[in-house]
Amino acid sequence: MKIQERLLKFVTRTNWILLAIASAAGLLWATPAVAGGIICGGLIVTINFHLLYRTLKKAFVPATLTSHHVILAKYYARFIVSGLIIFVLIFKHIVNPIGLFIGLSVVVVSITLATVIEFRNLFLKEAV
Repeated sequence: MKIQERLLKFVTRTNWILLAIASAAGLLWATPAVAGGIICGGLIVTINFHLLYRTLKKAFVPATLTSHHVILAKYYARFIVSGLIIFVLIFKHIVNPIGLFIGLSVVVVSITLATVIEFRNLFLKEAV
């Protein structure tokens, strides 16, 4: 398995695991508004990551190469919809902004974790 495929699989799986852990921790130890923020933020960013993966996967299939304009249009549409959802969640006081920030950090944490693990594996492989 190529390193890119392994990293993508790891990040995708870790997104959902971290979302579940953060949501459970929020539900157990935080107020409902913070827990709701963690859940909503995590779902927004994880679904966006999955949709971006699908868009790029379809775009780079050799038989049906997609125009970069279509890719950018889909990206900006997702960005605008996500921004509107976040705006409504904060403006209507549905969730706590700190919880939302924690939830929105799920993908960043899983990408960072994947990077640290790959660097560790790379340096351990070289040391042997």
